[in-house]
Amino acid sequence: MGKRVGVLMGGWGEEREISLKTGEAMVAALEARGHEVVRVFAGPGLDRTLRAASLDVAVLALHGRMGEDGKVQGLLELMGVPYTGSGLLASALAMNKPMAKKLFRLHNLPTPHGYSVGRSEVSRVLQLHGDLGFPCVVKPACGGSSVGLAVVRESGALGPAVERASHFGGEALVERLAHGREVTVGILGDEVLGSCEIATPREGFDFDAKYKGGSRYFLPARLSPTRLGNVEALALAAYRALGCRGYGRVDLICSDEDNDVVLEVNTLPGMTPTSLLPKIAAARGLDFPSLMERILALATRDEGDGVGEVSRPLEEVRRAAG
Repeated sequence: MGKRVGVLMGGWGEEREISLKTGEAMVAALEARGHEVVRVFAGPGLDRTLRAASLDVAVLALHGRMGEDGKVQGLLELMGVPYTGSGLLASALAMNKPMAKKLFRLHNLPTPHGYSVGRSEVSRVLQLHGDLGFPCVVKPACGGSSVGLAVVRESGALGPAVERASHFGGEALVERLAHGREVTVGILGDEVLGSCEIATPREGFDFDAKYKGGSRYFLPARLSPTRLGNVEALALAAYRALGCRGYGRVDLICSDEDNDVVLEVNTLPGMTPTSLLPKIAAARGLDFPSLMERILALATRDEGDGVGEVSRPLEEVRRAAG
C-alpha cells in the first residue's frame, strides 16, 4: 500500500513483556507481506516518539493500562494517525470491567454478579462481599492477561487477594465464580471469526495457564452447533454493546446447564505464538500474515479516516476453509 506502518509495543505496565512478544510477531508478519514497518517503543514521551516516526498508520501491540485503555488511542486521534483496533471510548469501556458489566446488563447480556472495591476499602471487603459467597474470582478492575487474577475459596483469603489485585490500577473486581467451559470468540471486523474452548489444568485461565503452557484448546468449542451459534451471537452482541471495531476477542463461560455468561471483551488481544485469536484464525484458513493484513486494512480513526479496503473478504476465507 506504500504506507509507513509503525508497530507500537512495550508500554508502561505489567503487560510490557507480552506486548513486546506481540509486537515482534506483528512486525514479522507485516514485513512478510511487504510492508515498510518500524518498531515504536511506547513509554514516556510517546508523543515525541510518534512525531519522529512519521507514521501513516499505527498497529497497536499494546496490552493493559496505558495502551489498551483509550489513552494511546486518544493521542493518535489528536495526531491524526489511523490505528488498529477499537476507538478511544470502546477501548476505555472494555478495559474498565465494572463499567463494561453495567453496559452488558443494560443490553440484557448475562454476566457474573459482583462488585468493585478500591484499595482503601480492603479492610471492609467482607462487609461489601455480603452474600455473594465462595468461591469467587478476584481480579484487577482495569487490566488484562489475567495479571493479578485469583480464585478465592474462603473468607480469610479474600482481603489479601483484593489487596494484590488492587495494586494494578487501584481497584479490584470481585465476581461470583462461574462454572463451565471457558470459551473465547474471535471477531474480525464486525463478524464472528470462530471460537476456541480452553481446558486448563486448574480453575481459572490465569497468567501461567495463558503463557506458560499446560492448557488444551478445542477449535471450535465442544458445544452443539445450535449452542455454539448462540454463544457466538452473545459474544458479538457484547462486542457491539461497547462500540468495538476492527477486531477483538470475547471471553465467556458456558455452563453445563446451558447458561452462558460474558466475562470481558479484549480490544487488543494477544498476538503471540500461543495466543488465541491467531489459533482461531488459523482454524478458519487464515494464516497469521493474512490475519495481520486484514487487521491493518481495518485501521481507522474515530472520524472514519480508513486505511484501505479488505484484500480478502471474510466470506472468501470461510469458503476456502470449507
